[in-house]
Amino acid sequence: MRKTPLELAAIASAAVPGLTPTGVAGLPDDAADFQSAVLTDSAGKRWRVRSPKHPEASMRLETELLVLRAFSPAIRAELPFQVPTVAGTVQQSELRTFVYNHVPGSIFGLEALVASAASVPVSIGRATAGIHDLPPAMVDAADLPSYTADQFRQRKLNELDQAATTGKIPPALLRRWEHALEDVALWKFNPCVVHGDLHEDNLLVHDGSVGSVTGWTDLRIGDPADDFAWLVAVHEQSFADVVLESYRKYRKDPVDPHLMRRAALAAEFALAQWLVRGLAADDQTMVDEAVEMLNELESDVAEHGGQPISVTAPPPPAVPPTLASAQPAPVPAPGAPELEPEPETSDASAGAAGAAGAAADAPAGNPGNANSADTVADAAEDAGSADDAESAADGGRPTHTDPPRVHLSTGSGHRKVTLLPVEDLGADSAISAAPKDRQDNQAPAGRQDSGPDNGAPEDSSLDRAERADGQDAPATGPASVDTTALPVINQQ
Repeated sequence: MRKTPLELAAIASAAVPGLTPTGVAGLPDDAADFQSAVLTDSAGKRWRVRSPKHPEASMRLETELLVLRAFSPAIRAELPFQVPTVAGTVQQSELRTFVYNHVPGSIFGLEALVASAASVPVSIGRATAGIHDLPPAMVDAADLPSYTADQFRQRKLNELDQAATTGKIPPALLRRWEHALEDVALWKFNPCVVHGDLHEDNLLVHDGSVGSVTGWTDLRIGDPADDFAWLVAVHEQSFADVVLESYRKYRKDPVDPHLMRRAALAAEFALAQWLVRGLAADDQTMVDEAVEMLNELESDVAEHGGQPISVTAPPPPAVPPTLASAQPAPVPAPGAPELEPEPETSDASAGAAGAAGAAADAPAGNPGNANSADTVADAAEDAGSADDAESAADGGRPTHTDPPRVHLSTGSGHRKVTLLPVEDLGADSAISAAPKDRQDNQAPAGRQDSGPDNGAPEDSSLDRAERADGQDAPATGPASVDTTALPVINQQ
């Protein structure tokens, strides 16, 4: 059920004894899952209200409550940013609304974030390192998910199998993702604590640095690359480079060399997860958007090669039988013994094996058979050499020319995604108590509002800033909330 900011203010006053709201404004959030608002009370203190739209979202907030309680004063003191605390809750039927103390900072759209002070990407890298250096014991104590590297890879393979059963994933993408998931070298990483839903909407910038990190609904022990998937949507590579450099500097443990390859894979695979989620919810709009974005990604990968998502080069695409049969038969040189046709086989390796067997069985006094076997064996060897040369020329990985960027915006099972290019649909972010009518179910804000680049149905973009119920973040600046601008609530 959709709630207006004024209704959220009333709920907050019931959740926190003594809280008397005097101003309220909507806040950006995951539009398919939550409604949020920021309040100012009679003492000038600010609060954040977050209300779930369905039981699954409510369970995520329950998980976040466990996470925030696990942040002891000692742990909080070690972090380079502030973490919110839960001030009160209100149970409404099967859903539970949460009220948090307000933490400093403003939400920046991805473009505004990239255009901000040079200290911002440094701060983001340091904040991410701080999250990944959190003690695993706090995750275990909260009974949250914990995966080894191999378990995490197997989980992704299972998700790929599930996505494949929909019959809506382009075969080229299935092969691309399967190859990356079976590339064992890619998955040699040390698991650590990860935020699980890190992106620009959960990074609050204050005075040129990350003042707070929010959205702790998907904390777990797993692949640190998941917290970098949103950077795949960044147009300015220099911005992402500074974030990574800062991350390496502040991280206590060594950073594995394939971090960003797995991050790019996670960003692409978010499209498949969005499709599965849409089918599970029987939401045809979500399904149609996911299919369109998947097809667009397939086209971009075919045209530009895509971002590297594996260590070893993927196998070349299979040649259709009709094309193989269309190849002209070799013409023997004048005077050369006539070659007998080789028996047809389903693949080149079978043909090479048959030729090798023929050569072994050929009588010593029959030069014709020997030449035939040698010719086929040489052809097979030449083909292998050509493949090796091509792989070496690519540096052992797929070529990469201006690849599509896919953006991951929300936590596992709750991701919003789009493909580039992104067109900012930012509107006036001035605070207003009057809600705007919107559909509750929105396509994944393609981590591509943020990102590397996302496109969405219709206009090839889904602005993540539009996820707020009734509040759009500005396209070129922070979606900050000015306390003095908060509309006054009539107390009579």
